[in-house]
Amino acid sequence: MFVIGEALIDEQIAHERFACDVVKCRGACCTLSGGRGAPLDDDELIELERAFPVFKKHLSEHHLQTIAQHGLYEGTAGNFTTTCVDDKACVFVFYDDGITRCSIEKSHLDGEIAWRKPISCHLFPIRASSGSMRTLRYEKIAECVPAVEHGRNEEIPMYDFLKNALIRKYGETWYEEFRKECRLHDGQGHKKFSLMNFLK
Repeated sequence: MFVIGEALIDEQIAHERFACDVVKCRGACCTLSGGRGAPLDDDELIELERAFPVFKKHLSEHHLQTIAQHGLYEGTAGNFTTTCVDDKACVFVFYDDGITRCSIEKSHLDGEIAWRKPISCHLFPIRASSGSMRTLRYEKIAECVPAVEHGRNEEIPMYDFLKNALIRKYGETWYEEFRKECRLHDGQGHKKFSLMNFLK
């Protein structure tokens, strides 16, 4: 672990290579079972409600019915998440030739809304906790094996792949200090990929 500002950083973030490969993973991180969706910051609820009338056109009738019944999000202050469909898929996903995609992000990329998507989704597989000492940790899931393989084949560090998300969350000055520190640590824990070691 190392510290940047008031954030405690999981050193694996500095070591790992990572670049999403949705052709292989099919957007699986948006459809994980467990009954809870993506974490939401409290101030993102307003963004979500504001954007919904625009991006809802991408959603299936089943997802729209789920929203009508259960709402856009669930939880309590400090612990909100997006609503799930059938205790699995995020209610905001749609399917494009078998690939799970985010309706919010599509509307953003189409220039229809300014908000890209929840910051927890943008940062994944980094998970950020709040509090007096913020913590950034690397959340490993088997569904992201293709992203690790792709990142290692192309030599793309996780801290570079997630540059825009990290700047969005913490600002450019913090990111440059973070990246400099990651480069100092980089390579010390980087090993040949194996699924067994990845899941440890």
